[in-house]
Amino acid sequence: MVKNMSGFRGPNNAGGGNSGGNSGGGRTGGESEGEYRRRRKRRPMQGPGTAVAGGARSTMRRMAPVGPPKSVALPNVMTVAELAEALNTTPIAIIKELMNRKIMATINQQIDYATAAKVAEALNIPTEEKVNETLAGTLVLTAEQRQQEANDDPEAVTRPPVVTIMGHVDHGKTKLLDAIRSANVAEGEAGGITQHIGAYQIELQGRRITFLDTPGHEAFTQMRARGAQVTDIAVLVVAADDGVMPTTLEAIAHARAANVPIVVAINKIDRPDANPDRVKQQLAENGLIAESYGGDIPTVEVSARERLGIEELLEVLLLVADLQELKANPHRPASGVVIESRIDRNRGVVATVLIQTGTLNLRDVVVAGATYGRIRAMNDDRGRKARQARPSMPVEILGLLETPEAGDPVQVLVDEREARAIAEERTIQRRVGTQVNDRPVRLEDLGKQIQSGQTKELRIVIKADVQGSLGALQNAISRVTEGQQNVQLRTLLASTGAITESDVTFAATSGAIVIGFNVRPDAAAQRAASGNGVDIRFYDVIYTLVDDIEAAMKGLLEPESREVTDGYAEVRQIFKLPNRIQAAGLYVIDGRALRNDRVRVLRSGTVVHDGTVASLKRFKDDAREVASGYECGLSLDNFNDYQEGDQLEFYHIEKVAVS
Repeated sequence: MVKNMSGFRGPNNAGGGNSGGNSGGGRTGGESEGEYRRRRKRRPMQGPGTAVAGGARSTMRRMAPVGPPKSVALPNVMTVAELAEALNTTPIAIIKELMNRKIMATINQQIDYATAAKVAEALNIPTEEKVNETLAGTLVLTAEQRQQEANDDPEAVTRPPVVTIMGHVDHGKTKLLDAIRSANVAEGEAGGITQHIGAYQIELQGRRITFLDTPGHEAFTQMRARGAQVTDIAVLVVAADDGVMPTTLEAIAHARAANVPIVVAINKIDRPDANPDRVKQQLAENGLIAESYGGDIPTVEVSARERLGIEELLEVLLLVADLQELKANPHRPASGVVIESRIDRNRGVVATVLIQTGTLNLRDVVVAGATYGRIRAMNDDRGRKARQARPSMPVEILGLLETPEAGDPVQVLVDEREARAIAEERTIQRRVGTQVNDRPVRLEDLGKQIQSGQTKELRIVIKADVQGSLGALQNAISRVTEGQQNVQLRTLLASTGAITESDVTFAATSGAIVIGFNVRPDAAAQRAASGNGVDIRFYDVIYTLVDDIEAAMKGLLEPESREVTDGYAEVRQIFKLPNRIQAAGLYVIDGRALRNDRVRVLRSGTVVHDGTVASLKRFKDDAREVASGYECGLSLDNFNDYQEGDQLEFYHIEKVAVS
């Protein structure tokens, strides 16, 4: 009978089995407890089935699990080490797969689920995304989902409409807001409105209307880009003496992309040269047909300076709101959106929040985007202390730990620990860039998406060099959709001039493709397009553009090559060389200027030349490339018409394998 089996040490067996060879594994006489533990750790594992012969031990090997798991659940954010552990492989294998995808990562670097899933697919391991139930309960609903939820809720009641005023910068938006606001301040109230918080409510005939005092359609789109569509009605302000301007058309495009009803306020009717009928005609030419012309767009003639037509405008807004049947349930934990935030020297973090559903109470625990806190003070739009805020009411709240961003969702939670966990999760998500709502479609992918039923609409933004080209493009594109039943083509914005960062942001938010005809993006727009994945297409022949769109809609377009922009430079000085050749002194403002690249000369965003480099020099020496922040001299083949301020775009064509 074996009294002390190898590998077993009972509670009182401190020194058992300490024979000369210590084959039994016990502690030797002069051996400390720590030395004993380290020796046991080094010694091969033994058990009851271990055979001992001639002082040599043969160990039993643990059998590894055969084959990968059926499906591995992965979180939406994880480190490389955590992914390796979940996939039962080494971090080196994960890093190699990431390098194959041109992603340089360390063992502690965080990656998102989409990247992790591609790595797992390369290792033949199926995955699924692990849903964080706590986080899922605080996701922002779209305007349509929120309205549908309210319609199905028996406790929902009518809520005030939320209105944003948009339009050209000189057409009286601010004065109209001031006129509406001052008309609703009680005459006996000393000092009028004591505080402006970026949003306010007015009252008419016992009903309330909430106005968002935003800088215009840019802020409107930035909030939509963060998934916060808070506006129910857009008021388009057009000056009666000035008419429709390019910025007016952009505001129309932004409101249409958001599917928001439009009410037109024709301002400055007190001016002697005011012509409201001309404004209505211009609007009709751009697709907004006034009710007086047989359309469905309400128009109101107002004068912000003389306080004329203000009450009529408010009545129209209430009528449009009634047609929408806006509802919300006030008897539930509040949810809303951040309008603006700042740090006050005396009060700390101050955030303006618009409540969309439920009721917000003092001392509630809230999570706002990637921060959280308990509300310790709350003020209404006139600076008065408030204890609660109902749907469509804007309030200032104090108590958040950090400043949230405009458009961040706000949600009331029961537990502060839960709020902290959600805030931390969102912080990680933003760090790896996973909080993206609408990814723009690429023209090559459109056919596949149509066939799979993922999309029924192609949205485009058109920028052209001159008005004549723009009109010809719109006519040609409109004929593409004739006979197409699978997909509709929708032009969100059409204007002249260079492709700007604003155009790219609008396309990213709306899921659109940008089409440039004889125009190019500037450096900021190019960076924005790369960062947001916006597809920008460049053309100088209308029929090529039409053929590409037609082929994409039929699913026939295949990528064969693509342009890669290497850098931008600006012409700072012009030199005359022998043989009537001109050279340009350049400053490289972004990327690199390469000797073997092609070069476009851009003047106010319009392409004036596209050709090859004749010479590229640094001082008197030939250069193969010049990096950003350095000066150089350049001459182009067959081009001598440089002007100071011209931008040069260096690019090359990259072949793409057709799969």
